Amino acid sequence: MIPVATAAEMRALDAATIGQIGLPGAVLMETAGRGVAAAAAARAPVGAPIAVVCGAGNNGGDGFVAARVLRAAGHDAVVYLVVPRARVAGDALLHLGAYERSGGVIAERSEAEDLVELGAALGRAAVVIDAVLGTGLDREVGGHLAEVIARINAAPGAVIAVDLPSGLSADTGHPLGVAVRAAHTVTIAVPKLGVVGAPGVEHAGTVEIVDIGVPRALAAAGTRAALVEVGDARGWLPAVSPLVHKGRRGHVLVVGGAPGMRGAARLASLAALRAGAGLCTLAGPTRAGAELTADDAIMTLALDDGAPVDASAAALAEALAGKAATVMGPGLALDARGRSWVDRALAADLPLVLDAGALTHLAGRLADVAAARATIVLTPHPGEAARLLGEPLAAIVADRMAAVRALAAASRAVVVLKGARTLVCDGTLGDDFVTINPTGGPALATAGAGDVLAGAIGGLCARGLPPAAAARLAVWAHGAAGDDLIARHGPTGVVASDLPAALATALRDLAA
Repeated sequence: MIPVATAAEMRALDAATIGQIGLPGAVLMETAGRGVAAAAAARAPVGAPIAVVCGAGNNGGDGFVAARVLRAAGHDAVVYLVVPRARVAGDALLHLGAYERSGGVIAERSEAEDLVELGAALGRAAVVIDAVLGTGLDREVGGHLAEVIARINAAPGAVIAVDLPSGLSADTGHPLGVAVRAAHTVTIAVPKLGVVGAPGVEHAGTVEIVDIGVPRALAAAGTRAALVEVGDARGWLPAVSPLVHKGRRGHVLVVGGAPGMRGAARLASLAALRAGAGLCTLAGPTRAGAELTADDAIMTLALDDGAPVDASAAALAEALAGKAATVMGPGLALDARGRSWVDRALAADLPLVLDAGALTHLAGRLADVAAARATIVLTPHPGEAARLLGEPLAAIVADRMAAVRALAAASRAVVVLKGARTLVCDGTLGDDFVTINPTGGPALATAGAGDVLAGAIGGLCARGLPPAAAARLAVWAHGAAGDDLIARHGPTGVVASDLPAALATALRDLAA
């Protein structure tokens, strides 16, 4: 996994690298700036104009280094300082001096009347390096700097952000008033949460990490989030014995599929099988004597919709016996019978994936989840997370990292907060470590995609994976399946029924 830092964690890592490892701050800045220069040089022919837009802080210092290195390599790099020169201090001031003594020119553009000239210069540049604001930003951008950011965003050349796009919150990825939209971000030492998580990833473009000497072990110990890599997903993949049979691959029970919502449970059931479960039974409500239908590979259990609630719950308890994992919620009715089924599943001693309707039944009942015998995986989208926590949706969207940690702590469950850059936090461990998933995109923004994910987690649990590993692997493979389908159907042409087979392919490719 790639460690991912908050602004505070990054400050602590810088301080530890300087104080414990013995690398001076000016050396770290030199290394960072050289990495930025390399990224810019790769995108502009020698002689093409490169505009380096600098602020007063460490980001500006990185920009001064990049401009000096680019000029030494023959590039036409010019620094545009958008704050008064007197505000530049510390290591940034040292590198500003080095830039000037090397023949570089500072074009100060710190007043409103300078904006037209700045815009014209940026319009001529093949590459614009955004070195204005960094991780220390903690308030909305306004006034002159907001106008500078608008000029950067209007530039026709490739925009390269230093560490993170100016104006973006390092911790949440939300623009603080206004933010640069970069084509490429050169993030320093370790990625910042705002660059690799949603919604900031949309502002960051492609992300490149520049190693400046912060030891990997120090970064891992000093951060509480990480970006999942393909090697991590490969490591979670359970081995397949040549002697395996369907019983050893586990039997999943999927509960849901009320009339009018049958497809949700069928998708989850098929995904459980495509994720490798040996058997799957779909249990859903139907009138006495009526048949519950599903794909030929899926067994069915009709739970009489007309039976008393207690009798129906007892029938479900019998169905839970001998199963390796349960997936409950896709298409689950929001009635007393559905709630009784959720309660029965909580009392069973086996992995339990709760999605969709099951999560609605648990709104305001996270203490019941924490007290359950089952080992639980919750898979809410932001709206469901808001209901579970009793918080407004806006609060969840404003800080998804805080939301997934709060849910995990309150439920003592593995929590999968769905959406772009899905987050997973294992509340069963009692800590707040969160993984950020890089796969998946607009192809997954379709009805039923979440049902497929729930089934996949259940299928991997049935194969013996611990629930947290099953959740993280399923999220990765589910996203990879969506990414692969974009090549065939485009970003908006994928439907949920395409996903189970593509999920199996993604898992196969991991094993290759």
